[in-house]
Order: sequence, then structure tokens, then C-alpha cells
Amino acid sequence: MSEREDQLVGEFPFIPRQERAQQKRNALLESGRILFTTKGYEHTTAKDIAAHARVAVGTFYRYFSDKRQLLMSLMEDKIDNFLAPEPYWHSSDPESLIASLLETHEKRLHQSELYRVLPEIVSKDIELAEVMKTARKRIHARILYGLKQLAEKELTWTDLDLDMVAWTIMVLVEHEHEKEEQTGNSINHQEMAKVICRMVFPPDILEKIREK
Repeated sequence: MSEREDQLVGEFPFIPRQERAQQKRNALLESGRILFTTKGYEHTTAKDIAAHARVAVGTFYRYFSDKRQLLMSLMEDKIDNFLAPEPYWHSSDPESLIASLLETHEKRLHQSELYRVLPEIVSKDIELAEVMKTARKRIHARILYGLKQLAEKELTWTDLDLDMVAWTIMVLVEHEHEKEEQTGNSINHQEMAKVICRMVFPPDILEKIREK
């Protein structure tokens, strides 16, 4: 966990050492995860989380200062998982490789489902918003670096701003789940990978890459 993310979580009221106490804390974490993703952050209270975990409210505050600290505990070390993965271009079949990365990314999101809570809390939590902003800049820089390497080898479109392409890839991937929720159709990762590759490679270049 980075220093910045550590500041997000803050100092816990109590760190359990005994197994029984750890089980209670884990039960609260799991209850918070379930309620945040089903009811939303604002509509979930510490009392709700304690009741769902079948412990007293006082037990909640023994381990967590508030519901925000519990949420940050669930999210620590996972910020990058909610953002676009870095594409890997150096392959004889970049479309299939990127499709595989996108599929893995979607599985990570659905395993925690905390991505559903992010839009709600980021708009109101300045510190978390800043951490997300920094993480997005870091990922954007990595994607842009990869695109520049391709450009140096004359493998990309020459009339496109690579910085804009990098941001477009990020936005497209970060919002893929919205299409699934709004249309009810599963994401076709191969088709999304095809769109991404079309933004990066001219058709003749992509064909040459496949022939190698």
C-alpha cells in the first residue's frame, strides 16, 4: 500500500491479534462489502454493517473509526484494479492478447463489485478522488509510453495524438461495465480489443504484425 493510500485508511482504533477478534473484524469487512455494493455507500450505516455481521454497534467502532475507514480497508492495494489495465502490444496477435487482458480485468471487478461504489464516493471524498486521479495519471503514462515505443517503430497512425489515444483507451475500458448494465448484453472483449487496436494500428500494419 502506498503512503497516500495508507493516509486514506488512517489509524485503526484497534488491531486484533487473537483469531476470534480477527474473525469479527473480517465479518464486518465482508458485511460492509455486501451492503455497500447492494445498498450503496450513502444508504449503508455502521449500524447496518454491525447488524449484518451479527455483532453490536460498539464492536464495529472497536475496529473501525467509521464506515469510510472500513470501505478504504476493502479498497487498499486495489485502486489500480478498478482502472484500465495496461495493454501489451508486442504480440503477433495483439487483439487476442488485449481481449484476454480485458477479460481478466472484468473478472477482477466482478469479484469485489466495489467499483459500483466508486462513482458515489469519489464525487464527495476529496482525498480518494486525488488518489484515483494520481493512479489514472500513472496508468495513462504507462499506456502512453507503450504507444510511443510503437510509434518509434512506425507501427501507429501518424496523424493521431498518442496522448489522446491513451486517454481514450482508458475511458473506453473503465466504462465498459456501463454498457453491460444499460444494454443487458455481456461485454464482447474481442470486439473491444478490435476497436482499441484500430485506434492504434493502421490496417496494413496490423496485418504485417500478424504475418510475422
